[in-house]
Amino acid sequence: MKLLLTGADGQLGRELFDTATASGHAVHATTRAGCDITDAAAVASNLEEATPDVLVNCAAWTRVDAAESDRDGAFRANALGPRVLASACAARDVLLVHLSTDYVFDGTATDPVDEWQQPCPRSAYGASKLAGEAEVRGLARRHQVVRTSWLYGSHGPNFVLTMLRAAASGTPLRVVSDQVGTPTWTGHLAPALLRLIARDLPGTFHLTNSGQVSWHGFAQEIFAASGIATDVAAITTADWPTPAPRPAYSVLDNRVWRLLGESPLPDWRDGLHAYLAAIREQGVPGA
Repeated sequence: MKLLLTGADGQLGRELFDTATASGHAVHATTRAGCDITDAAAVASNLEEATPDVLVNCAAWTRVDAAESDRDGAFRANALGPRVLASACAARDVLLVHLSTDYVFDGTATDPVDEWQQPCPRSAYGASKLAGEAEVRGLARRHQVVRTSWLYGSHGPNFVLTMLRAAASGTPLRVVSDQVGTPTWTGHLAPALLRLIARDLPGTFHLTNSGQVSWHGFAQEIFAASGIATDVAAITTADWPTPAPRPAYSVLDNRVWRLLGESPLPDWRDGLHAYLAAIREQGVPGA
C-alpha cells in the first residue's frame, strides 16, 4: 500500500511512518514546509508525486488555548485544510483518513460516547475540528474520520514527558482530578489505523486505548510506573482556569471498531508502561 502522510513531524505522524514502513508500506511523508494542506497547488503536487492509495492527514492546529484568540488560524488549518485535501482526494479517488478529536463533544456525558452521538464542541479548537470533519464527509467519497483522545508518543511534547520533567526539576505538581478521559499511546493507535485503512470502509470511527482515568490519576500512574516518589496535589478545573474550556468527560466508546469484530486496543495502563519502556530505551531524560 502507498501512503501520503501529512503532518509527519507530529507524534502520531512519526509513529505512523515508522509503523507503516516497518510493515512494508511505501510512505511519502510531508511536513508543513513540504505540503501546506491549505495550499491546493502544494497538495496536488504531492499527490501527483506520491500517487498514493491513501492520504492520512495528521496535520492540524493543536494549540487548544491559542485557538480561542486566533479562530481564523485554527479554522484555516483544521477546516480549510481538510476541505482542500478532501477535494483533491475525491478528484483522484484516493482514500482520505482524517484524524479528529474528543473535543468535538461537550464533555457532559457520563458514559463512553460512541460514533452516533451528536457532537457539540465548547471550544474554538473543537469547533474547528468538527468543521474539518464535515468538510471531509461532504467532499471525499472515500473517507475515514478517526477520533482519538489524550494522545502521547515517543517524540513529544505530551503530558507524560511534562510530568516526568516537572518531577525531575522539583516543580510542585498540581493536576486536575475532575476531567476524565482515555490516554492513548501512538504505539497502539498506529497499527490499529493501518488495520482500519485496510478495511477501506468509509465513515466515522473512534480509536483509543481502553479504560478511563482522570488527569490526576494518570499522573499518579506515570510516577508509580517510573518508580518516582513525588506528591501530586489533586485540584479542580476551577483551580486551573484556561482560555479554552476542557471536556469534563471525554471517554470515547470505540463501538464501530468493536462491531467490526476488532479486538479493543489495550488498556491505557498497558500503553503507558510500554511507552515508558520505549523512552527509557531511547535515553529520554527523566524516563
